[in-house]
Amino acid sequence: MHNVLVIRLSALGDVAIMVPLVERYASANPDLRFTIAGPPLLQPLFEGMPNVEYLGLKKKQSFIKIYQVLNAVGADTVIDLHKVNRVGFALTLLRLRHLFDFHFHLCALRKGKLSRWLFLHHWRTTPRKPQFERYNDVFRRAGLKENEELRMKNEELTNTTKNSSSFTPHSSSPTIGIAPFAQHKGKIWPAELMQQLIGLLAGRGYSVILFGSKDEAPTLEQWAEPYEGVTSVAGKQSFREELDIIKSLSLMVSMDSANMHFASALGVPVVSIWGATHPDFGFYPYNQNRSNALCANLPCQPCSAYGNRPCRFGDYRCLHAVTPQMVLDKILANG
Repeated sequence: MHNVLVIRLSALGDVAIMVPLVERYASANPDLRFTIAGPPLLQPLFEGMPNVEYLGLKKKQSFIKIYQVLNAVGADTVIDLHKVNRVGFALTLLRLRHLFDFHFHLCALRKGKLSRWLFLHHWRTTPRKPQFERYNDVFRRAGLKENEELRMKNEELTNTTKNSSSFTPHSSSPTIGIAPFAQHKGKIWPAELMQQLIGLLAGRGYSVILFGSKDEAPTLEQWAEPYEGVTSVAGKQSFREELDIIKSLSLMVSMDSANMHFASALGVPVVSIWGATHPDFGFYPYNQNRSNALCANLPCQPCSAYGNRPCRFGDYRCLHAVTPQMVLDKILANG
């Protein structure tokens, strides 16, 4: 059977963006076997796809080790969605090994550094192409058939806006997930604002579940303690169990973080809060309504592609400009 190898070793959110695309192309090509090389943690996201296997690869492995693992797969077509040096070196060795194999085909993501630079320098009239569309371009260049039914279904969901702002929670109220943290400070909503939002949701009778890492668990437990309907699952569940919880949510409130993409991969609506980064920079979650992004759009935004640069003013005014009432209004509009 023809084997298609798809590589994306990090970051977690970027790997999660692949999920609906892999499902779309795997279902349209049942005669092919797809092998996904990614972080071991994310294997549960790809379970249930009949012709898809998952290969856990740690991102800090040497290119020799990556080559050895990829070579053992025996792929005929390689789709590189990572495009970093260690993967590139490994694929160069793989390509040399198949120098005279005319069935071996390699397609790689184009990094687009120039478009990042232009966007950060206020060329905002042409937003950067979303990451999932850039991934999709690589799948198409590989000559793979696409499941049009799934594509149209996803686009229909993306373009649907709910406006039931009069929704009032009751005893069987929806469950709202909140993922309040991110890798960099420039993407984290201030703690006092998040605590106010939790209080507003609890006061309206919502059930609220807080998500985070084991290190963040004490903070989240402290935030949940005053409210009967607020619980934290940080550090208490396996990743597979957390995904099951996310799948049961009515809506997720998230920063520009991996949890935003996990919820999107599972078909859960996301209200996202943006600070140092920007939803039009290419990393907006797949299959989400753009109107659910809360961004102040200050003249200084975005100041970073990934949120890792300190605020030039020192106060992260972009994040303070998004208020708890604005987030609550957006949640009600999705009710």
